[in-house]
Amino acid sequence: MRIRWTAAFLVAATLASTPAPAQTPNEKGGVSTETQERQKSGKSDLVWNLIGCLGLIGLTGIWRSSDNDGYTNDPI
Repeated sequence: MRIRWTAAFLVAATLASTPAPAQTPNEKGGVSTETQERQKSGKSDLVWNLIGCLGLIGLTGIWRSSDNDGYTNDPI
């Protein structure tokens, strides 16, 4: 029951609040950020994005499977 109240409170707070204003481009002195410059150049880094995705998929191998039912401790 407590989780329902907390969830309802969080949803109500989210709907009641206003979104943060977006930062306008070149707001600080007209200097573009690195991301803005990269997006302007139009170069696609598809290869690096795929390598990064493979690396993230590789991280799943670090997790070991567990037969822990939640009521007992895992042996170390």
